[in-house]
Amino acid sequence: MGNLSIKLTIANRVYPLSIKRSDEENVRKATKLIENSIKDYEENYSVRDKQDLLAMCALQFANQVVSDEGKFVLDDNSVEEKLVELEQEIAEYLESK
Repeated sequence: MGNLSIKLTIANRVYPLSIKRSDEENVRKATKLIENSIKDYEENYSVRDKQDLLAMCALQFANQVVSDEGKFVLDDNSVEEKLVELEQEIAEYLESK
């Protein structure tokens, strides 16, 4: 699938990127999120410096990542228990055939 060269505009600056074709949709969505966040900050705060706006966006997105970290951690023991249960169910099913 090769790489794709694209240009993205963030905070009125153009950034040429080379990305995997499979990543294009996510990269464009991320760019749109950043642009929307910048617009919200511009409308709701008296900050006009693009660097400050970008820093505020970075903080917002990093805070979200940190907040979500614990939500997706799986307990290794519970995963192992579920696998053992599934293995037993499969063995029982195969024995009944």
